[in-house]
Amino acid sequence: MTIAETVPPDLDRLIERYVAQWHEPDAAARRRQIEALWTPDAANFTKAFAVRGYVQLEARVRASYEKWVRDGGCLFRPRHADRHHDAVRFVWDMASEADGAVRAVGVEFLLLAEDGRIRLDYQFTEPAA
Repeated sequence: MTIAETVPPDLDRLIERYVAQWHEPDAAARRRQIEALWTPDAANFTKAFAVRGYVQLEARVRASYEKWVRDGGCLFRPRHADRHHDAVRFVWDMASEADGAVRAVGVEFLLLAEDGRIRLDYQFTEPAA
């Protein structure tokens, strides 16, 4: 079952755009995607760090792209998603593009602003089983 088969079109599009920013090789295009997807004061939290605002978000997404996509040959793949009012939760995995081996799995919990952009993003990850 694909993500498109399990979520409403507006949620599906949000998840597609979210994933696209992590895979974007062009810095200018990635910045435009971030600005379209996140509020100016948005925050992204992992257990290790917190970033806030476009400059820090851009650095976070760039570093992740360089480590996992460009150099690591991985793809970020959403599995299933659900929306409840202004909250979105989706499960994902990070897998090798070459052989499909899953390197990590996680859950993203997003809180949206009234305009539909992300204002808070909490990431929970664990190693692949």
